[in-house]
Amino acid sequence: MVTFDSLSQRLSKEQHTFLVTGAAGFIGSHLTQSLLSLNQKVVGLDNFSTGYQHNLDAAQEAVGATNWKNFRFIKGDVSDTQIVGKAVKGVNFILHQAALASVPRSIKNPAASHLANVDGFLTILEAARAEGVKRVVFASSSSVYGDSTKLPKVETETGKCLSPYALNKSINEQYAILWKEVYGVQSIGLRYFNVFGPRQDPNGAYAAVIPKWIDNARKQIACTINGDGETSRDFCFIKNVVQANLLSAFAPDQASGQMYNVAVGERATLRILHDLIWDALVERKLIKEKIAPIVAPFREGDVRHSLADITKAREHLGYSPSITLIEGMKQLVAALN
Repeated sequence: MVTFDSLSQRLSKEQHTFLVTGAAGFIGSHLTQSLLSLNQKVVGLDNFSTGYQHNLDAAQEAVGATNWKNFRFIKGDVSDTQIVGKAVKGVNFILHQAALASVPRSIKNPAASHLANVDGFLTILEAARAEGVKRVVFASSSSVYGDSTKLPKVETETGKCLSPYALNKSINEQYAILWKEVYGVQSIGLRYFNVFGPRQDPNGAYAAVIPKWIDNARKQIACTINGDGETSRDFCFIKNVVQANLLSAFAPDQASGQMYNVAVGERATLRILHDLIWDALVERKLIKEKIAPIVAPFREGDVRHSLADITKAREHLGYSPSITLIEGMKQLVAALN
């Protein structure tokens, strides 16, 4: 079984070209940075709807001027067939991260979510088919488990979707399976579980809970917990996600056409997460004191509990998450200015 360390050593000796969609986003910029640091060539595609130039600037600073020369950026939308066709030329692998990744946003504007998440993905698959790309690795979501109450979540057992976003990702998975069977397009879907880390946007109504709460805490503003605080999630640090993407690109052929959970396999309640964030900031002396949270009603479309079984990813991809929630939080807080 290939390990991430052995794959990294291999990539340091051979060069491939990757298309990273959503390259200016949180996850996309980390993938871009990691690939360039391994001397790979990267084409970045982003329309800046949820991505930012400062994420690319941070990646550039991290990899240095020499490796940054291997990066080419194209501004555009993943649903634009001409732009995607241009971006995919000469590409060996696609890491598709571009999306409108928000349950509340999809409930408020389902048409926009469908355009970005479903039409955009189909455009990527068709471009990959036309260009003969070796493999598409795409971001799915733990939201596809819907109303299933079984824990931990196993890839073969999903429930009824609870939001347009969850449905978008479920449709993507079906497209990927069908495009392999009908057209031979190799792809792997990664069901992300609550990814967090540096560069995650704390602003806006649809910000993820960890960056939003950190931002609140640093401003000494009370955080809002939706529900009773016992809602739980399997929080996954960004470095684990990077590992899963790269391993998926080079996994054996029999691993393609399937979906894999990307998580740690541990869960924490929102109340525990709240205390962990505030305590870490107090310990680093970034804030003076902890403020009790505000309790609000449960949020529409939210899943009550989430915990991943990562056995399949371990066995098929060689995935081995090295960073837990506590360690990830330490690294995240240490990176704060």
